[in-house]
Amino acid sequence: MYEQVSHSMLNDILIELEHDIKDKNLQHFYIRLGANFYAIYSLFHQLYGQRPNFKHQMHQLVKTLTRSYMARPQPLRKLDLAREKDHNWFLSQKWVGYALYCKEFSGDLVGLQKHLGYLQDLGINMLHVMPILDCPKDKSDGGYAVRDFRKISPEVGSLNDLDALVKNLKKNGMLLALDVVVNHTSDEHEWAIKARSGDKTYQDYYHVYDNREIPDMFEETMPEIFPETSPGNFTWDADMGKWVMTVFNSFQWDLNYKNPAVFIEMVDIILFWANHGADIVRLDAVAFLWKKIGSTCQNEREAHLILQLMKDCCQVTAPGVLFIAEAIVAPVEVIKYFGEDAINAKECEIAYNATLMALLWDAVATKKATLLNLGIRSIPDKLERATWLNYARCHDDIGLGFDDNDIRLAGYDPRLHRKFLVDYYTGNHKASSARGVAFGINRRSGDARIAGSLASLAGLESAIEANDPIAIQEAVRTILLLHSMILAFGGIPLIYYGDAIGALNDISYLLDEYKQKDSRWVHRPKMNWDKAKLRNIHGSIEQKVFSGLKKMIAVRKEISAFADHNNRELLEVENPHLFVFSRFDNINTNSRVLVIGNFDSRPQPLNIEALRKKGFFQHHTARDLHSGDNIELQDNTLEVPALSFYWLQT
Repeated sequence: MYEQVSHSMLNDILIELEHDIKDKNLQHFYIRLGANFYAIYSLFHQLYGQRPNFKHQMHQLVKTLTRSYMARPQPLRKLDLAREKDHNWFLSQKWVGYALYCKEFSGDLVGLQKHLGYLQDLGINMLHVMPILDCPKDKSDGGYAVRDFRKISPEVGSLNDLDALVKNLKKNGMLLALDVVVNHTSDEHEWAIKARSGDKTYQDYYHVYDNREIPDMFEETMPEIFPETSPGNFTWDADMGKWVMTVFNSFQWDLNYKNPAVFIEMVDIILFWANHGADIVRLDAVAFLWKKIGSTCQNEREAHLILQLMKDCCQVTAPGVLFIAEAIVAPVEVIKYFGEDAINAKECEIAYNATLMALLWDAVATKKATLLNLGIRSIPDKLERATWLNYARCHDDIGLGFDDNDIRLAGYDPRLHRKFLVDYYTGNHKASSARGVAFGINRRSGDARIAGSLASLAGLESAIEANDPIAIQEAVRTILLLHSMILAFGGIPLIYYGDAIGALNDISYLLDEYKQKDSRWVHRPKMNWDKAKLRNIHGSIEQKVFSGLKKMIAVRKEISAFADHNNRELLEVENPHLFVFSRFDNINTNSRVLVIGNFDSRPQPLNIEALRKKGFFQHHTARDLHSGDNIELQDNTLEVPALSFYWLQT
């Protein structure tokens, strides 16, 4: 869009930049800058237009984008052009992700290269390497308290090691996702050190106050994120003699995005990692970017404007790069991180479907899909050019933020049901075989979240200890059932490291002084490569889980209806133990799949009469695309085996 004021400023900026520009191959950059500049200018003006240095900061932003583009390697520029032409490339059913901690998975980045064969054997082609940037050893928050945004932790390697990994991934058609922690820094970051020394410029990079007057006003409405280990939202820094906002931990200082210099610094950092080959940038804690007295300081409108501006800037310099929004918030809020009132994602192309994960675990505990069916209907439709990350487990805890109305409609009391789930997954319920750990316990409210490996939560740990083959079989079936749902639901499935071989809880974290207060480390184990070798031993637990998941992934990649184009329909059925939905291909009308999951430990009947009216089950048999078997129908009933699933072509 052409608009005189903004483009007059752009002309002035480009004239000023002329003598600095050495790269003559800027045609695509200029086209994208011209196309996006009015949006960039408008957003930047909304956020920072009242500041006296607005024009100077606007110049600085364009300079940053120009320098980043000139530094972008030619192969990545070529990839940008290809992805612009095939703009729906990331919605394909062929992408399957895998998240890992580098140190725990492989020791370092060199070791990670050596284990790529394991991932390729499973069928993985999108690799999320969890935070690898330099952090203080004793105050790292699992890599999210960054001391240097441009330095890789010496424990896992160097930039050269990462570049070598990227080269190998690109050669093998694999995507790389990296984290950028946009909400805060370590209190040992260079900016924090300068702020602590009294530098007013860098104190303005953070939320810093002389006394408790303003912090107390914030605290009236701000919730506590980690009430057990880090109560409150402000920390007194004795060296600086001031209070600083620390929403997550006392050693993580929240950045002040009311300062445009902070925004420009973080855009520069995002583009730095894009230029080192990140296909996807995971933006951490995006819900917290804008702080406002009288609010929860989460999901503020300005946080969305910041993300839109980051996206526009990235589209100018590295348009082939996607953003993941790490916003673990209510469904009605998380959908906004794609960008409202649009078709294309204006903010982030990908968002975590934390609601699906929590609902799946509710179904495992209750043996019913009642709340799962209700909760999924509460998730609004995504944008056409956006997608979910669906996962059964991740590096974080399982929150129980279900909608209270949905819980009541499912026939439960909200408070008692959440207590039941915490008791069930921590092994404190008589019907439970789970071995989890409570996390983030709020002593005042009694609320808690759940930590634990997928296999231990699914009952495998207790089954092995009891040497109970039936219980082991049920746990393996539960593991595969959960993965069958995330692989079929619609979006990019994300497998967490260790889950493909049934990795159990690791309590060794209790012996580590840096980890023992964070129970989430129970499901962040060191990868056991001896156990991984057992995936090749027929009849082993590892082989049953790995081969079952590997087959699912291979079959998924062949089913065009599993691509993510808002092509899912939830189907109501009479049996509360079953979760049923259909997937369809808008182009190939013959490609339609009926997905059925049975969360009960007994076989369950599905009355197919109502489904026949929707065009399903028109024949006496249905073909299960996963197993390849033809399923016989008896009258109007399909029997679904215990803790099993079907991907049916009917």
